[in-house]
Amino acid sequence: MNGISVADLMKSIGLTTGGFYKQFPSKEALMAEAAQAAFGDLDLLLASFDTDHGDHDTARGALIDYYLSTEHRDQPGTGCPTAGFAGDTAREPTAGEVRETYAAGVQDFASWMSTETTDGLPMVATMVGAILLARATAGTELSEKILESTHKALTAPPGLDPES
Repeated sequence: MNGISVADLMKSIGLTTGGFYKQFPSKEALMAEAAQAAFGDLDLLLASFDTDHGDHDTARGALIDYYLSTEHRDQPGTGCPTAGFAGDTAREPTAGEVRETYAAGVQDFASWMSTETTDGLPMVATMVGAILLARATAGTELSEKILESTHKALTAPPGLDPES
């Protein structure tokens, strides 16, 4: 939200600046609350994957399938907050509260992606990078290749070259 003022934001939705400040002390507080709500939704989604797929390893695989799909790529507004908030959080110069909320959400996601033998953070970083690149190149062959090759890399059995 760096680059947009509270006044411009409120004007665009037909509300007053005073109404904003009755709800939030700052734009950063709004961003932090939005990030917290979005990561709460992600927690619910991850729990539903566990419930729907029986065991955590199967749930993790199903999430990778969904995350690296054209469906997820083409719906950024309802997609993962890890990807959705990354750019705005990185650009916000005074995003202390936002960054803390965002970092906690990323850590929780990485913990969910972890296995007994691997840290989930590299998987999350790979998936988020892939979905951002796939969205930025949507409509090209490269976008599909990014999704497919990343999926293969993350789901190949250990010791097997994902390109074989």
